[in-house]
Amino acid sequence: MTPTLTVLAGRPGTGKTTLATALARRLRACYLRVDAAETALQRTGLPVGIEGYAVIHELAVSNLLLGLDVVVDAVNPVPEARAGWRKTAHRGRAQLLQVETWLPDQIEHRRRVEARTGDIPDHHLPAWHEVETQVWVPWDSERDGPRILIETIDSRDALIALLAVHPSS
Repeated sequence: MTPTLTVLAGRPGTGKTTLATALARRLRACYLRVDAAETALQRTGLPVGIEGYAVIHELAVSNLLLGLDVVVDAVNPVPEARAGWRKTAHRGRAQLLQVETWLPDQIEHRRRVEARTGDIPDHHLPAWHEVETQVWVPWDSERDGPRILIETIDSRDALIALLAVHPSS
């Protein structure tokens, strides 16, 4: 069976990590988080930017080539970041499922951002003003490839919706 590379993208605080970890548990898939790679690089004094994504891409390919499904948790705010996953899926001989998490209620989005607590030592969680001003290029299917848009007001409903379209479930 062909493994699946599932990449969850979306602004901070929209439920990516909650949904990605729940999906990885359900599928018993490898879970890779760009925030973890970036924080580890930062701790060693190395630059953080595309480097964190590069690490996760290589780890994803290694696991996909073993035949494991991989779930990636990454903001993917720009087209260049999104394009990299197509190459990773190709190299790992996997099918690609791109998912964008979306929280339509701005008051709830802000509440979640402000209420979050870190789960990675030394990881910087963005404040609401940083989330609002962060570069986010809207998804374009022609440019970025197809994606499933999952509304995340209720994390259980979001998981059910994702499992309904996931090739491995």
